[in-house]
Amino acid sequence: MTSPPSPAPDTARTVSADTGPLWRTFLVFLGPLVLTNLLQALSGTLNNIYVGQLLGVGALASVAAFLPLLMFFVAFVIGLGSGASIVIGQAWGASDIDRVRAIAGTVLTAGALLGALIGLLGFLLAGPLLRLLGTPADVLPDAISYARVMMAFLPLLFVSILAASVLRGVSDTVTPLLSLLVSSAVILLLTPALIRGWIGLPPLGITSGAWASVVATALALAWIGWHLRRRRHPLAPDRAFLPCWRIQPRLLRPVVRLGIPTGLFFITGSLADLALVTLVNSHGSQATAAWGAVSQVMAFVLFPAMSIAITASILAAQAIGSGRFEQVAAVTRVGLGMQIALTGTLAVLGTLLASQVIGWFITDPQVVQLAASLLHIAVWGAVLLGLGSVFSGVMRASGTVLVPTLISLTLLAFVLFPLGWTFNRWFGLKGIWMAHPAAYLIGLTLQAAYFYGVWRKKPLRRLNR
Repeated sequence: MTSPPSPAPDTARTVSADTGPLWRTFLVFLGPLVLTNLLQALSGTLNNIYVGQLLGVGALASVAAFLPLLMFFVAFVIGLGSGASIVIGQAWGASDIDRVRAIAGTVLTAGALLGALIGLLGFLLAGPLLRLLGTPADVLPDAISYARVMMAFLPLLFVSILAASVLRGVSDTVTPLLSLLVSSAVILLLTPALIRGWIGLPPLGITSGAWASVVATALALAWIGWHLRRRRHPLAPDRAFLPCWRIQPRLLRPVVRLGIPTGLFFITGSLADLALVTLVNSHGSQATAAWGAVSQVMAFVLFPAMSIAITASILAAQAIGSGRFEQVAAVTRVGLGMQIALTGTLAVLGTLLASQVIGWFITDPQVVQLAASLLHIAVWGAVLLGLGSVFSGVMRASGTVLVPTLISLTLLAFVLFPLGWTFNRWFGLKGIWMAHPAAYLIGLTLQAAYFYGVWRKKPLRRLNR
């Protein structure tokens, strides 16, 4: 087997658990990953700030009505990327570059085909799906227009998500960050130009943010290809990598086996959110707009929380792949500590600055006050979700998926919506948001009990080659 080449330190940083204290390794990997996810959230936030400030609350409600539907469609590819990171992480830990390339090519090809299929179906069915969700009639036409552009954009989005996951599997968290800087800069400049019609085009209204995202993602992917080739990265799209751009079932199977639990988690969570949105919509378009604003702010807390869980999962996978089984427990401890320190701090800030942050999206004082009160409740659920995700992510890195998945899916499928429905009857709109921290607390308790009571007593093994 060949050893992985040393990428340029400024662009493709390789992190391994034997290069220094584990907390430092964790931070070196986590730093760019957190910045990437925060920038991803900021990119979506910029679109919504432009929409809310330049087009009004109705336009923001149109975008908010589509967000749960979009998350439902991208859920499986997020899971596929999670599985790819684990399988590639173990191959990278074992210094098997040929296998890393083959897995990456298989995953990216599958993602592009899946995006084309789902995008076509979503484009055709956008109207019926949004009506099924009970989208308020005053925002339905704009919501359908926005949804159709975003559905056509899914192949690019899927490949972008998977490319970032593949690179993280080989400990390159810097390249995804730099590519996101490219796309965010494009969105920052292009969205207001499309809204106002400043570049020779007629004003595109509600679809401006969607079209800006399409252009930005295409340019970012082109930049990644150029950047990796210039740095002679082992995953650069060159002649050596070109034959790998095909689906190899034997390589896709373990990725899917590990990725389906994460995909199901996001799909089930999206379905639960879609069900909760129907409850929110029953309170009127102001409540829908508040839901959208709170969801955007929550991304700034949830993405760092999930970044920590991803880091723990990948570093655990690399440790297992290289035979350093004793480091898995240490990775878990550091991940839990990071959740308490980083996600907990963000939750405190979100509570203290709720009104000011919500004001970035909405100018209506009544909606700002409503959304701020909801954020006070929702933000603490991110801490509980993050802690539980560290346990499930580390277990998944070893190939243990059944029980952690059953715990997560049971909570989302049979606990979250019933709690939201019950709390809505008791407390009104605020009760819908109370369901999230309550469900996540139950999940954390069960994941920790299985981790310490059962999983840690089992021997660790590499995944089958």
